[in-house]
Amino acid sequence: MINKEFFQALDDLEKEQRIPKESMIESIEAGLVSAYKKEYGFASQISVRLNEEKMTYKVYAHKLVVEEVEDEESQISLEDAQDIDKKYKIGDVVIEDITPKDFSRIAAQTAKQVILQRINDYKKELVLNEMSERTGEILSAIVRRKEGNTVYVEITGTQMEGVMMQQDQVPTETYNVNDVIKVYVKKIRDGLHGAQVVVSRSSAGFVRRLFELEVPEIKAGLVKINSIVREAGFRTKLAVSSEDPNVDAVGACIGPKRSRITAVVNELNGEKIDIINWSDNPAILIENALSPAKVISVMAENSFFNGVFASYIRTMRSPVGFKLAVLFCESCRKGIHRKAAKFLPLFLDVLIRPAFDTVPDHIHVVALDILKIMEDFIQRRW
Repeated sequence: MINKEFFQALDDLEKEQRIPKESMIESIEAGLVSAYKKEYGFASQISVRLNEEKMTYKVYAHKLVVEEVEDEESQISLEDAQDIDKKYKIGDVVIEDITPKDFSRIAAQTAKQVILQRINDYKKELVLNEMSERTGEILSAIVRRKEGNTVYVEITGTQMEGVMMQQDQVPTETYNVNDVIKVYVKKIRDGLHGAQVVVSRSSAGFVRRLFELEVPEIKAGLVKINSIVREAGFRTKLAVSSEDPNVDAVGACIGPKRSRITAVVNELNGEKIDIINWSDNPAILIENALSPAKVISVMAENSFFNGVFASYIRTMRSPVGFKLAVLFCESCRKGIHRKAAKFLPLFLDVLIRPAFDTVPDHIHVVALDILKIMEDFIQRRW
């Protein structure tokens, strides 16, 4: 069992599978210890050592030197210990060779099982470590099965399983077995059957990463995505900026002949994307975020408007971290279709979904021509 070919096989595994030879030998030795105890009913401390130079293996018992032996498997008398070596004294540990002659067959079977198991475990460890380093990236995957509302995928080229829970799925998409899709690696988590790769297609990070891949200026640091909010399957808003006055941040994201934004939209199956200029001035940023609606005024105060602007819709957080009370002039409010009015609060949630936790103020916005930006939203929802 232990011969030149055996150790050569371990060398080959190290080269081909990237499994360290020393680690494999340690695993085999541990497996042989368990096999020996099971076969011979030996309960005390033992060890197994593989010797590559001599092409042998040895089983050793570790016995404590005592004055009076109470357990022959784990203890040895001082007299017997000194028969082996005069240097032994009370409290020393005697290592005794107890290799059985008929252990070769058991050792061979154990070594085979340990090697196969170690190969599988180490492959999983390598892939898991690789996945940990690739958190936040977009990878190709194949849909393998569906269980309830959860979709399980195989990360292409890794045999690693990814889990896409319902909240990570896009409500307008359907996932069928053997579909090839792109997924965003959110995190690695501990599951009942070991570590799992949590993937997503609904995350705002998915859209952010798509733009990072499509827009060289973002990768080069010339354009920055300051904020991104998303209603997966319907609309995403990005606020972008550049410290270089010669770089058009919005134009860079859109690309020549809309090539870059079109590539992202195609991957998102037609999801609408609005790209706006970031501003450190909250009023300007809010006006940009509500575009193409015409914003009449933006005022920071804690009281509501009266008279012609009395149609208070909802207070919510915006991509800039403020609460927005969006109000509409009387003529615009009367022009909104009844069905449209029903969906208005939902639309506003989509438009200015929260991106920050802190909410320092109430910002009241008076918006005109809301019908213009609601038209497409209403059609998509119905």
